[in-house]
Amino acid sequence: MAAAENVEQGLVDQWRDLLAVHARTVSELDRALHQHGLCASDFEVLDVLAGCAAADGAGAYRVQEIAERVHLSQSALSRLIGRLEKDGLVERCMCPQDRRGVRVSLTLEGRALHGDVLPVQRAVLGRMLAAGPGD
Repeated sequence: MAAAENVEQGLVDQWRDLLAVHARTVSELDRALHQHGLCASDFEVLDVLAGCAAADGAGAYRVQEIAERVHLSQSALSRLIGRLEKDGLVERCMCPQDRRGVRVSLTLEGRALHGDVLPVQRAVLGRMLAAGPGD
């Protein structure tokens, strides 16, 4: 029984280490990206859109496709997209295959900001993820 408890405790400890690394990394990303007017979630959406290779070549994703790639609820993602749209970084357009659907793409300004901030985000990830869980 003690061996099973040790295995379980090891899993719990590993899970808590992952959560701690995630929390520290998001906090550091938020700090580094703030000077560019972004938070970690904003950048994550811009990054997904920058890497967009839509099947129809439109360079846009449906909101639900973005939601599958970022860790936000659909409502939080919709608010974030609205804020990015207001800031001129993304634009929404009707989905040609489904008039009820909305597609989101980067504007030229959004693509430029993503390019400027990408090295900052990658440097933070490199620094934070190279560190051990307790570092």
